[in-house]
Amino acid sequence: MRKFLKVLGLLVVVAVVIIALAWWRYLRPDPMEPPVLPGTLQTGSLEHDGRDRSWLAYIPAARTPDTALVLVMHGSMGTGEQMRALTRYDFDVLAERYGFIAVYPDGYEQHWNDCRGGADYAANLENIDDVGFLRALVRRFVDEQGVDPARIFATGLSNGGQMAYRLGLEAPDLVAGIAAMAASLPVPASLDCQPSGKPVAAMVMNGTADPVNPYEGGLVEIFGNASRGEVQSSVATANYWAGLAGYTVEGVRREWPQRDPEDDTSVRSIEWSAPGRVPVSLVTIVGGGHTVPHPVFNLPRILGPTSHQLDGPEVIWAFFSGAAPAPQ
Repeated sequence: MRKFLKVLGLLVVVAVVIIALAWWRYLRPDPMEPPVLPGTLQTGSLEHDGRDRSWLAYIPAARTPDTALVLVMHGSMGTGEQMRALTRYDFDVLAERYGFIAVYPDGYEQHWNDCRGGADYAANLENIDDVGFLRALVRRFVDEQGVDPARIFATGLSNGGQMAYRLGLEAPDLVAGIAAMAASLPVPASLDCQPSGKPVAAMVMNGTADPVNPYEGGLVEIFGNASRGEVQSSVATANYWAGLAGYTVEGVRREWPQRDPEDDTSVRSIEWSAPGRVPVSLVTIVGGGHTVPHPVFNLPRILGPTSHQLDGPEVIWAFFSGAAPAPQ
């Protein structure tokens, strides 16, 4: 019996060590402390549709007269604070540098009611009015912070990217531009939104090695849960937004320079732009995973490689800046 207990104890220790190493290697993001910035971090909530909805926001110390607002939306099982950390506080830094306000709203029970009709999380099952919530949230910042209602943008990762798509499809009057990371439009059979058919500036930023959102299209599956259904390919997703914007020819293809020679990922893009039309861009991260690209830090490796060839938030803000209407 003693020998058996010793062997059992040894096996338990080995199992704990393996689990700890696996967590360290595959589940743990690189640690980072929030940067010290002169602006203020605000938290708040508002009641919408009978529910208290929460958010946090970074307010820069100095703002432009035509202050823009960027909604930064988390992925499944996330929060606004977690999304702020996953983007490595880059949107805070960019907000301070360029004078816009970054807002990190919280989804309902850590999810957004995006356009995927079969999704089994509560936000979808209870048909939460997230478009209405985000409208109300923007209205508060317009009224209380003097945000320019013509300079509202939305971005997000995964489920948050899908929510950005919903705003682009159903509320193009609310957002001047959207940018989705690690997300593709649902196939028509899975689409549970009412597209307006109106154009909106759109950026799609997807990795070819994404283990969750397949770059070439197909079933979205998370730890065996396939309720989110199938998505279109990344190229088809970008072509949809380009078609809405009135582009009838292929976009301009571009290979991006290598920023980190030791990183195996690479970046290429297809870009549509023309006078009088909103811009559309597909940023393809060859070898990239279900992550936010960053020059230095990695997200959990279970999500696939984090590209160090670009700074995702920086590229997104540059796109929004180019899509923003001129100040009045």
